[in-house]
Amino acid sequence: MRQLLLRAILTALAGSGCYAAHAQGGAPFGFEFKAVAKVVQGTDTLRNAWAGGLNSPQFSNIDLNADQQPDLFVFDRATNRVFPFLNVATAAGRAWQFAPDYAALFPQDLTGWVLLRDYDCDGRPDLFTADASGSNIRVFRQVPDAQGRPGFRLITAQLTYFDPGPFGGDINIATGGYNMPAVEDVDGDGRLDVLTYDFSASSPAIYYYRNTTATGCGGLEFREASSYWGGISACLTGCNQFAFAPNLCPPFRTLKPNHTGGYNVGLFDLDGDGDKDLLTGRDNCPELTAIRNNGTAQTASFTAASVNSVAPFTASALVPNFPAAFPVDVTFDGRPDVVLAPALYDNTDTVETRQSVVLYRNTGTGAAPSLVREQSDFLQRDMVDVSELAAPTFGDIDGDGLVDMLVGGVSRNNTAHFYRAGLSYYRNVGTRTAPVFKLITSDYLGLMSQKLAFIKPVLVDLNRDGALDMVYSAYRKGTSDNPIAFVLNTAAAGRPVALNLSSVSYFANMPQRVFDMPCFADIDGDGRVDMLLGSNSNSIDYPGQALRYYRNTGAADLSQAFVVQDNDFGRIRTSSGSRPSSLSPVVADFDGDGRPDLLTADAAGDIRFFPDIRTQSGAFLARTDIFYNNLTAQYQVGQWGWANRFRYAPAAADVNGDGAPELFLGLEGGGINSFSTRNRLVTASHPAQAALPLQLYPNPATFTATLEAAQPVHVTVLDLAGRVVRPATAAARTHQLSVAGLPAGIYLVRIQALTGETSVRRLEVK
Repeated sequence: MRQLLLRAILTALAGSGCYAAHAQGGAPFGFEFKAVAKVVQGTDTLRNAWAGGLNSPQFSNIDLNADQQPDLFVFDRATNRVFPFLNVATAAGRAWQFAPDYAALFPQDLTGWVLLRDYDCDGRPDLFTADASGSNIRVFRQVPDAQGRPGFRLITAQLTYFDPGPFGGDINIATGGYNMPAVEDVDGDGRLDVLTYDFSASSPAIYYYRNTTATGCGGLEFREASSYWGGISACLTGCNQFAFAPNLCPPFRTLKPNHTGGYNVGLFDLDGDGDKDLLTGRDNCPELTAIRNNGTAQTASFTAASVNSVAPFTASALVPNFPAAFPVDVTFDGRPDVVLAPALYDNTDTVETRQSVVLYRNTGTGAAPSLVREQSDFLQRDMVDVSELAAPTFGDIDGDGLVDMLVGGVSRNNTAHFYRAGLSYYRNVGTRTAPVFKLITSDYLGLMSQKLAFIKPVLVDLNRDGALDMVYSAYRKGTSDNPIAFVLNTAAAGRPVALNLSSVSYFANMPQRVFDMPCFADIDGDGRVDMLLGSNSNSIDYPGQALRYYRNTGAADLSQAFVVQDNDFGRIRTSSGSRPSSLSPVVADFDGDGRPDLLTADAAGDIRFFPDIRTQSGAFLARTDIFYNNLTAQYQVGQWGWANRFRYAPAAADVNGDGAPELFLGLEGGGINSFSTRNRLVTASHPAQAALPLQLYPNPATFTATLEAAQPVHVTVLDLAGRVVRPATAAARTHQLSVAGLPAGIYLVRIQALTGETSVRRLEVK
């Protein structure tokens, strides 16, 4: 009877997250996207807190789930990532709900720009995008599946126009690697045309490629109708400068910094007269220019008098840099609004991307629009977004026993508006099983005054005193050194963290390469936390590959305690055998077998899972199909972004008390994605090993039992009915558990680390 009762209690504890777990019955282990905690900023509870942040978004409408409602497709140029949003009903009306599983319905190699437009008149938007070179236009036709959800089939890898000249023929429509074209029905004949700036000219005009398909719909046959559409050319004499036929641009000076000179074309009938007006932006300029078409749909005509002459663009419409305009219904009323956003490939110019998406709501009726500026952070307002390079870490900062969150990031969110790295502190004001992260400050410890251009924090107990210390990898703007610093916590275990930046120290014998990514875990099982370092360094002084293992020798001087043990840990390589760029590691017992697993993410977007690394040697075996898609009911590789300058910052913590560490991906775009584990189960007939390395002795015990752990833990003793018989202790590595006075029988010892990881051991009392 006692064994049956024990089995029931263990099963219940597994369900409540108090017992370590692992996959059963051959069901594959993995992760699935889940909003694992609420997030509050000011008085707002963020609707899409864990969506991941937007830097250079592009917008189109499409029905994703076949419910006859226009949903929202967002493609971020800076991170090459699709963000799908469903149009859902709420108590307060319609709202946008982040739905990442739908990204799998789109081509996986999208890059540069993406516009959804219906070219074959079947009522379903097709997909126009750049190719890998950035210059050619690819077209995918939408072919829905049996459930009516969109799918896409490549129609052409190079959209062409026909040149009837003696040396002509089919010639590719070249947009240039930086420009964004317009794909719209320009002349009102029901067929999609293409407009794009001349990417090779110093004072570029706009090329107009007219769709000449004889059947009216369904064709992609083009001819060059004009190389000087509307008689307008952009001048390099300054932002918002144009020349109008027959005038030419004056001699120009090079704008600083010197860029490739991209230009965007957007079309919208601002004045309701039936022809397309021009909304255009250029690189290194924050202003969007609106130019009224004084001609007709068939023959456009622009003049100097029509520049910024239509409300609401009579005043400057600004985004941080390189504005692009998207006519799209985002206010659920069936009328096209206008959304402005940066069209940056990267943020070399260090502009603020945290509040950079401007919404102009269309309040007009009939054919005449009326655009009203409504907000400057469309969708971004509902996300955790620290602008760029989000790097989360978790631990109990305020000493209340709940897991809090720190997020490193880079922004201009400071009084001087300098581009600086800092830490945002989110205090957990919820409960152990229902966390709520509330933003307390965007400049924890005042680090923005340090003039840092990057920061990746890690909360970890370095000196084995039971209190969380802080390690951070950072570099100062204008330098190439990236030392890894640490600050010891002067508060006692269980008290609010006390960190003094005046006592910062630095680890010796490290590469100090920009964007080095450290994580800490007991790799060799000796009870001390070691360091894994993702680094792009391969200098003569510090040779090595993408991941290095530094063993903690236990030296009293912590700055000297970590010594390189393996400068090519795991022998991690790309599919082509090369070294991964900007690799970032995290270690946790994700699958619940009681042994540490390794997860890495790199600039190419490759996320690899290496189970049980203590038993692996040489080239580690990895899985990449680890993210479960509920829409397709399949595991797939990560689709969370990639770019040459993309940096991930993964972290792990059990924030909701379910006994399993959640996975968090800090992203280049300034946001965070959160994931729960899947198929991490346990049965009493096959009890899991403790996820936390520890010893409990003597067992059975009569008066006192000793528990020793490799890291500071809280300990609670429960009876088989789940009642607490010895309340939670302060965090420490060693605990003397008094069992005197307890009736003889079986008890459960629940152990919880400061990072939230939880395990349970059985203790017999005689």
